[in-house]
Amino acid sequence: MKRKYRKILAGLILVTIILVAATLVIRIFFSGSKDTKVKVLDAVKNYDYVLEERDTALFKETYNHLKANLKSKDIDYTAYAADLAQLFIIDLFTIDNKLSKYDIGGLDYVYPDSQDNYKLNVENTLYKNVEVKDNKRNQDLPAVTSITIDNTEEMEYTIGEKTYPAYKETISWEYKEDFGYDNKAAVTLIKDQNKVYVVEYQTIEE
Repeated sequence: MKRKYRKILAGLILVTIILVAATLVIRIFFSGSKDTKVKVLDAVKNYDYVLEERDTALFKETYNHLKANLKSKDIDYTAYAADLAQLFIIDLFTIDNKLSKYDIGGLDYVYPDSQDNYKLNVENTLYKNVEVKDNKRNQDLPAVTSITIDNTEEMEYTIGEKTYPAYKETISWEYKEDFGYDNKAAVTLIKDQNKVYVVEYQTIEE
């Protein structure tokens, strides 16, 4: 009987060790991979645009301008495209409020069929070295403080066999502190039914 109890005890100890080890492994590999939920302050009805608690004053101002336009009876799509392009730039290049390299800015404004490629590209380039945001993160990361539409060109843009009304926005912006990131680009957007999406980003060298 004693041997039987010893075997049961040994088995329980082994199971406990395995569970503890598994818990440690899970914590090590996944503790920084899942982003903490960010509080949403506002959302535009019938659109996927939200204002979050962490967003900057510049983002909030542009968001509110866009929301007012989208709530009007006659939406100004030229203004819609300009605001969306600016929100895209502000969110993409304001990296200091991002939770990790996987917390990709600008994703909500990208054409749905291109979102996976966009996300992967940003993770592996612009956000590649962004650490998990916690009390230990001590990185110099950019924050956009001002933005200007320099030029708007109305055009057409073809995806596959379908051609869409499009807008090419030439944009310049400034940072709280200059770390050498892009500060001028051409952003191309298309109008698909009642929504506008970013489909192309091109850096402009000065």
